[in-house]
Amino acid sequence: MSIELWLAFVAASVILLVIPGPTILTVVSYSVAHGRRANIPLVAAVALGDSTALMLSIFGLGTLLAASALWFTVIKWVGGLYLLWLGIRLLRAGGSPVVVSSRTVPVSRWALFVNTYLVTALNPKGIMFFVAFLPQFVTPRADAARQLLILSVTFVTLAMINAACYSLFATTARRIMSSSRVQRRFNLSGGSLLTAAGLWALLAKR
Repeated sequence: MSIELWLAFVAASVILLVIPGPTILTVVSYSVAHGRRANIPLVAAVALGDSTALMLSIFGLGTLLAASALWFTVIKWVGGLYLLWLGIRLLRAGGSPVVVSSRTVPVSRWALFVNTYLVTALNPKGIMFFVAFLPQFVTPRADAARQLLILSVTFVTLAMINAACYSLFATTARRIMSSSRVQRRFNLSGGSLLTAAGLWALLAKR
């Protein structure tokens, strides 16, 4: 793999990562609610979630999802329903916002980690995206496994940096987010987007 091809992959990955999706919405919402204590578990969850999706793609689950309507439907419904559940929770919170204070909301770091990991990993479209995306940057007639490993490590590292930046920004903006009006708008917009993402995943065709 040439350095030019690797840099092209980095540029494409950065563009894709900075666009807020279900994972980033989850990271931002937890960072606003729980402050700095959420930063490490959220970034770790994003890293592990993307690593899981990449490993499943590389080891053939992406091909299975593309070929098997049954497995695609099973994973699609699990991921879609989970996104819907998170979206509805945010929408319900939008009606009665809780003011962010200096006190930490009593939710364990483990719960934050698990929820964010599931949002990141349980996305069949994400797995199939990696199957379609990674080969575009693999040089033919070279060691494909080594190249895929390099691309995977690069993407996960960029995803961690991206999640950390969003998390730190949301943590810094907690004072602004303490306004009940701002919280309500954030909850309603984030809940709507997560709900839409869940519906999109459930209605997605093979």
